[in-house]
Amino acid sequence: MEDQNILNLGKMVFGISFLAGNICLFGYVITKNFWFADSGFLLLVYGTLINLIIVLGLLIYGGIRKAKRKTCFQSAGILLINIPFAIIYTMIGITHLK
Repeated sequence: MEDQNILNLGKMVFGISFLAGNICLFGYVITKNFWFADSGFLLLVYGTLINLIIVLGLLIYGGIRKAKRKTCFQSAGILLINIPFAIIYTMIGITHLK
């Protein structure tokens, strides 16, 4: 796998997760439709699993292919940026559900 493809994988998964989280959060805040809240919860569960699997795959691939290690760690770091956003969005969602 080329270095650019590895970085694009991390950026793409980050972007999709971030966009989906924004849609769920702001969709619920604006419309008060519980479908968005339910979808946000499912996104939190399944998105976490998918992101963890991809991060673990990148770390394993970087461990095996030493020439790709730096790029794999950078891509995994990009994916880990989603964690604080998920925590913040969860806290906002919980306060709005009360």
